[in-house]
Amino acid sequence: MQTTELDPKLAETLAAAREPGLTLIIGNKNYSSWSMRPWVAMKAFNIPFTEVRVLLDQPDTSNNIAKYSASGRVPVLLAGELAIWDSLAICEYLAEQFPDKPMWPRDVAARALARSVCAEMHSSFGSLRSTMSMNIKGSYPGKGRTPATQADIGRISEMWEECLSRFGHNEFLFGEFSIADAFFAPVVCRFKTYGVVLPPALAAYCERMRSHPAVDAWIAGALAETEAAPLHDAEMPDD
Repeated sequence: MQTTELDPKLAETLAAAREPGLTLIIGNKNYSSWSMRPWVAMKAFNIPFTEVRVLLDQPDTSNNIAKYSASGRVPVLLAGELAIWDSLAICEYLAEQFPDKPMWPRDVAARALARSVCAEMHSSFGSLRSTMSMNIKGSYPGKGRTPATQADIGRISEMWEECLSRFGHNEFLFGEFSIADAFFAPVVCRFKTYGVVLPPALAAYCERMRSHPAVDAWIAGALAETEAAPLHDAEMPDD
C-alpha cells in the first residue's frame, strides 16, 4: 500500500489519485472511525490501494475533501473516475469487484446476519458515537457512560454474542474475518479507550480483533500520527 499526504502540490496529488487502480481517501487514523472500516477491510483481504490522508479540523479540510466527493466526508474510494463516498457502499463495491475474496460469509444465513449487523452499526448507536468519540491514543476509563450509551454497549454486546455463538466458532464474528468485523473495529478501539468491561468471550474477541494484522496496522498508524484534530479533541471527556 502506498500512502500519499496532501501537500501544496494538490493538483499532482489529485492526478495521482485518479490513475487506474483504487485510492482510498481517509481522515486521521486516530479519530476517523468511518475511514477505519474500509481501510481495514481492504488490508485484511490484500486489496491493493493508494491511501490519501486528509487531515481533519483544518482550515482547508472541507475544500480538500470536496476535491474527491461532494459529500464533504471521508472515506471516499476512487476507482478510476468513479467515486464511492460511503463506508458500507465501499465495502459492498469491493465485495462485488473481488468475488474470489470471502469479504462476506459464504453461508447464506451467516451473510444475511452479517449484512444486518453492519447495517445496524452503520445507522445506529448515536449515543456511543457522541459520548465515546474515537480517540485511539486516548485513555478515558469509565467516561461517557450515559444511560443511552450503556444501552448501545448492551445492544452491541448482544449482537456480538449472537454472531460468535452461531457462526464465530471462537474466532471472529462469522468464523473468518469479514466486513462485519471491519465494521466493528472502531467499536473495539472505543471500548479500549473508554475501558469498557465486557464478558470474557467478548473481551477475548476484542483481543483477537486488536491483534489482527489489519486492525493492528491501523492502530499503529494512529499512534504514530502527530497531528491533532481540535474539534475532535474538544469532544473528549475531561480527565
